[in-house]
Amino acid sequence: YMRRTAESIIVREVCDKQEGADYALTEYSLIASNGRYSVVRATPVTGRTHQLRVHFSHIGCPIVGDNMYGSESAFICRHALHSHLLTFTHPSTHEQISVRSPLPEDMVSLIESVFDEDMADTIKKELSLS
Repeated sequence: YMRRTAESIIVREVCDKQEGADYALTEYSLIASNGRYSVVRATPVTGRTHQLRVHFSHIGCPIVGDNMYGSESAFICRHALHSHLLTFTHPSTHEQISVRSPLPEDMVSLIESVFDEDMADTIKKELSLS
């Protein structure tokens, strides 16, 4: 469950089931880790505001560059979160629509900066970036 914090209308937090809290479920799998940084494939099953950012911060793994739920980064000027695939049902035709977006160059650069060359190459292959 997630809710707004008492101090802010923007910042969210993980909480127990209670009034004002919304159920929030994130599924994820680890692609690679070097002990300090990890690359994951995450799916927000529910669609809560800041859901991925809140969940990863809550488990002690804030998203790189997320200055709201973690800290700024010398490697990237924003939070390193990217949606490479969005699938939805068209509201009129009911056709299944899928839109893909390649990983932005700043995130490729981040991977190359924080992982050794072999691991970065493996990650890029896993993410179909090579």
